[in-house]
Amino acid sequence: MANPNVQDIIEQQVLTVAKAVEDKIDDEIAALDRLDLEDIEALRERRLQQMKKMAEKRSRWISLGHGEYTEIPSEKDFFSAVKASDRVVCHFYRDNWPCKVMDKHMSILAKQHVETRFAKIHAEKSPFLAEKLKILVLPTLALIKNAKVDDYVVGFDELGGTDEFNTEDLEERLAKAQVIFFEGESSKSSAQTRRSVRQSESHDSSDSD
Repeated sequence: MANPNVQDIIEQQVLTVAKAVEDKIDDEIAALDRLDLEDIEALRERRLQQMKKMAEKRSRWISLGHGEYTEIPSEKDFFSAVKASDRVVCHFYRDNWPCKVMDKHMSILAKQHVETRFAKIHAEKSPFLAEKLKILVLPTLALIKNAKVDDYVVGFDELGGTDEFNTEDLEERLAKAQVIFFEGESSKSSAQTRRSVRQSESHDSSDSD
């Protein structure tokens, strides 16, 4: 009669797990009960300080050009930009259709991820940088952390191999490289940004970069 024994063992394991969960909940309730007004005020003050620190960070990021997708006018300005911001995504571009596709996605993500500087620089007007960073395919995104190029997104190969990729595809790739914080509002929460740029183009012919 092995089955009753197995059943007893399973029941005992279930009871053990249930007891552990119940004990944990009891401990958490007891901890909350022990909180007095001073503890609650301390928690509130800590939270306010965290919010204040984040607001100060956000203000600093905005002052450095975060929140908008902008062009870096020269190689000298490139070095200044990457030294000023901890995280930079720089699009090496020229005036062609694939680079315009990348521009659209970069512009969307710049607004959603204020913690990172999104910028572009004309590759053909930046020969020293293009050679130093081995920029051979356009568009190429240089993913820069702490003033050092940490990774690249070259062309569209990692984005489905098509210019009809979604903004969230690029967002996930940048998050994987840890050059953006993948939390809070993301492109997944917006139906508009899930549409491909080419679909958007069919409804909006005014492309001002």
